Amino acid sequence: MNKAKTGNIFFYAAFTIELLIMLIDKSAIADPIEGRLFQLTFVLFALKVCMTKYTVGEWAVIVLFEVLGLISYLTTGRNEIIRIVTMIAACKNMDIKAVFSYMFKVVLAGCSGLVILSLTGILGTVKLTAVFRGDTVETRYCLGMGHPNSLHCMFFMLILLFLYLYGSSVKRYWLAVLFAANIGMFFLTGSKTGTMVTAFAIVFTAVLVSMPKLQKTPLVYALTAFLLLICTGIAWIAAAFSEKVPYYPAMRRFDRLLSDRIVNLYYDSASHAGTLPTWTLFGVPENEYYFDMGWVRLFYWYGIIPACIYVAVLVLLIWQLYREKQYLEIMVLASLFIYTLVEAHIISVYLTRDYTLLFIGARFGAMFYVNKGKNGHFWELPGMLQRKAG
Repeated sequence: MNKAKTGNIFFYAAFTIELLIMLIDKSAIADPIEGRLFQLTFVLFALKVCMTKYTVGEWAVIVLFEVLGLISYLTTGRNEIIRIVTMIAACKNMDIKAVFSYMFKVVLAGCSGLVILSLTGILGTVKLTAVFRGDTVETRYCLGMGHPNSLHCMFFMLILLFLYLYGSSVKRYWLAVLFAANIGMFFLTGSKTGTMVTAFAIVFTAVLVSMPKLQKTPLVYALTAFLLLICTGIAWIAAAFSEKVPYYPAMRRFDRLLSDRIVNLYYDSASHAGTLPTWTLFGVPENEYYFDMGWVRLFYWYGIIPACIYVAVLVLLIWQLYREKQYLEIMVLASLFIYTLVEAHIISVYLTRDYTLLFIGARFGAMFYVNKGKNGHFWELPGMLQRKAG
């Protein structure tokens, strides 16, 4: 077996474990060895990297971002950036569409299994009765996912995968079926955010598929980049003015659309976790509080500099997608940007939640314009540098 095939085996082994860890987190199963499993997947992705040839420029990008990950680890105790960079690097030469197809099948099977286990009374809760909004006691369904919002979240993420994989070829009536299913899911979960963003993804796909000229226009890609900056800008405003929201009627009305997520940044924890005074350049170990606003959590957990770098990389990704005219990936990005404004699903220790990482991994060499030149393994780097100098 050659190195390429061996590397693919390592990649899929690591990716499968990451998917299973993510599914276990959504279930009622406790995972006492989660940390060890993360270490195992890191090693497997690293082995894939060792089996892959990169240009000198690609190695430089990998090392540079691993240094960023090391700085983050030393300042926060979090190893996610190191793991992320290694997984992204391991994506080179992988058929990313096939990887997403594999993810769709595994996650669909896993979520279906959790639903069946809950309905049969074997594992997990079918429904919850509590005060979800205001002072009204409601019964909402979670079907083994722990919380109604989690159920709609996984539905949304599966819809995104389906649209990305099959949106350009699926019969149009299937989009109507998905839209109806989304409305049905709302009656089960009561999740306004999940319903609206899922509807946005379906309608955006229908528009892009129905208007081929729109797929190639720079306007769609530019608006997606602008949307990213708007979302991160709102995150900064939320963190800066969370305490003052009750005193500004316009902001208070906007916050009500977000189910009071902005004002809760200040009032939900004794340390006011997530507010601007708790943001630091590279993060600190104390910043580990969980709250819903994903873009705020990004800056709060990992620090201003790593968060800004991630946003810059996403802008580069959008530019590369425009060059390739990958309109369905733009649909996925736009949907995730909006969702992350309200929910923090993809800002987590679970790498397979964040689809942007695979998009970056498929083309990071082209994004940074370092995919040209001699290819070699890491141990061949001195010779590659010598040949380049010559």
